[in-house]
Amino acid sequence: MTNQKALAPAVPWVQLTTTPADWKRADPALLATMLGQLHLIRAFEESVLELAGEGLVHGPAHSSIGQEGGAVGSIVGLSSRDGVNGSHRGHHQFLAKAITHVSGGRLDLTALVSNDLQAVLQRTLAEILGLDQGFSHGRGGSMHLQWLEAGALGTNAIVGGGVPLAAGNAWAQKHAGTADVTVTYFGDGATNIGSVLETMNLASAWKLPLVFFIENNLYAVSTHVDEATGEHRLSGRGIGFGIPSWRVDGMDPLAVHLAMQQAEKSARAGGGPAVVEAEVYRFFHQNGSYPGSAFGYRSKDEEAAWIARDPVTRVAREMIALGLIDDAGVAAVREQAQAAMTAAVSQLLEADPQAAGKRRIRPELWPDPGFVNVGVRGDASELTGARTLDPMSYTGQWESKKFVESIAAVLDRRMGQDERIVVLGEDVHKLNGGTNGATKGLAKKFPGRILGTPISENAFAGLGGGMALDGRFRPVVEFMYPDFLWVAADQVFNQIGKARHMYGGGNAVPLVLRTKVAMGSGYGSQHLMDPAGIFATSPGWRIVAPSTAADYIGLMNTALALNDPVLVIEHVDLYNEPGQVPAGDLDYQLPFGTAALRRKGADVTVISYLSLVVKCLDAVEQAGADADVIDLRWLDRASIDWETIGASIRKTNAVLLVEQGALGTSYGTWLADEIQRRFFDWLDQPVQRVTGGEASPSISKVLEHAAIAGTDDIVAALRELERGMGGR
Repeated sequence: MTNQKALAPAVPWVQLTTTPADWKRADPALLATMLGQLHLIRAFEESVLELAGEGLVHGPAHSSIGQEGGAVGSIVGLSSRDGVNGSHRGHHQFLAKAITHVSGGRLDLTALVSNDLQAVLQRTLAEILGLDQGFSHGRGGSMHLQWLEAGALGTNAIVGGGVPLAAGNAWAQKHAGTADVTVTYFGDGATNIGSVLETMNLASAWKLPLVFFIENNLYAVSTHVDEATGEHRLSGRGIGFGIPSWRVDGMDPLAVHLAMQQAEKSARAGGGPAVVEAEVYRFFHQNGSYPGSAFGYRSKDEEAAWIARDPVTRVAREMIALGLIDDAGVAAVREQAQAAMTAAVSQLLEADPQAAGKRRIRPELWPDPGFVNVGVRGDASELTGARTLDPMSYTGQWESKKFVESIAAVLDRRMGQDERIVVLGEDVHKLNGGTNGATKGLAKKFPGRILGTPISENAFAGLGGGMALDGRFRPVVEFMYPDFLWVAADQVFNQIGKARHMYGGGNAVPLVLRTKVAMGSGYGSQHLMDPAGIFATSPGWRIVAPSTAADYIGLMNTALALNDPVLVIEHVDLYNEPGQVPAGDLDYQLPFGTAALRRKGADVTVISYLSLVVKCLDAVEQAGADADVIDLRWLDRASIDWETIGASIRKTNAVLLVEQGALGTSYGTWLADEIQRRFFDWLDQPVQRVTGGEASPSISKVLEHAAIAGTDDIVAALRELERGMGGR
């Protein structure tokens, strides 16, 4: 018979409840502040639902009514330096953090609303209504609330999407030498999301000061938690990652506060992350002012039982029992909160002159439509005054250096001069420079700044994003292969790419993402994509694609100076190629947004990037074509060199776009369209293109060769184009 031994968790898993003695011991000022915050948030949410009912909230109104106890209890003890972020149902968390910030963590119930607090209520409501005076000028609305000054890092419409970003903020706090913590809020649904679980693992491995706060309100829209998981005690998720965890009644704000105090203590002292699960209940449906019972997935009896445990009345009842307030005092607190919201609403709305008895948003408060695209990226003014050098016009001394050696050398140089730069990715700290040698020598030279990550692109890409948004660090994230971006697509596109614009256009996002195109290496369909087309059609990113070692140095230096996320694409065909670089110079920037005219001709403009540039030059010679060959270098629509492209097209009147990768994700798709829109009057025929096939490259050497574009394809296209020009 086998021997069996029961295993116990390696870390504590605690159910915390309060006793009457806890309420007696509680600081009366703390209880008063909780009561004031609860009433302010409740009155705010009631106003939002009222306005939504009038059709004045454009988009969803995810009310937090019923769940305020978790936010207030967990945030009331935080400082403004501590960070919080949350999910789409985040009004209560944002307001609790903002109120704590402007009030210094204490409220006077006899004079509840100061001028500063009134301004916060009005600005928050304005943001939800989409108005210019909102914290993000109306761009964020209900689901994307951010006020960095208060430590409100931003709520998030993607379930679980903000959790990796919070880990990045926590990493920055820890490595800046602070004792600050970050709290990331998410619901029961997010506990089954990969990004959340990946981040729990990463935070545990790296002992980040991050509190995972689960608001378990039992329902993901209408699906009950018991239907979604075999373990409905969601704090159990932390135990599997070695994270101490607490489970607490979220309708009891004091219990939440006490649990948070314990969780924070460990995190602030360097003990790593914690999980707090608060059992809460949203009194209304997922969106709007109807109860869940109206949609048939909850019973009225269930709702009544939870409403009887309302955190607002719970705190008032306990304070009355302790003689700290009476019924009239509680009523006065509510009246002050309601009056503040009435005043806020009156500043934003007016009578609708075209509909008797109705209100409208004051027309002058809407954002200017011209603001629509401002802040998709920055204006690159941070590059002003930089020393630039274009290898195309360099006349000094040269030295030979392999392309991959240039990658390691320029990273070494920049890290030595800028302590903010941190490199992270899979295996970047091992194998003497990662899987290709691009980080060779850096791990020993810069301990603690070359971070080998778990295999969890969603988590470490988002962590890099959070580091960048924190502002104290400049992460360089490596994706071993670009296909892996699909694993991290939410963080790459929904989070990092959109962050600056979504939160009003003012946030710097200084992140570099390195990856390599490996076509021809035999790694097959899931490793060999060219990411240029995907990134070029996704907002927020800048893209560089160097074809020479000298260009790589200048482009990486420029990328590391920009305050936008920059994708740096490399190609394995170039790694071991010897190249000429300016001797002893690793500090120049390539001039922003400049292409390179690699060859001059009169009949056709050939445009390409990366290793295909050399193939284009070879093909032009083989075909006997009289061609301009343009190496784009900068690929995103905000940085592309239209001046060089336009000058060539006006001369040649014909264009051939050349890229190696698959047709479906082709970079040339949008570029051809843009060229024809800009230069139609100078084109004698449609823009011609060379791409790979529809299928991704296969493992078979023969099929892989057939799937990707090469020199022969370019030669054939040039000859076909020449025939189309009538032999000119």
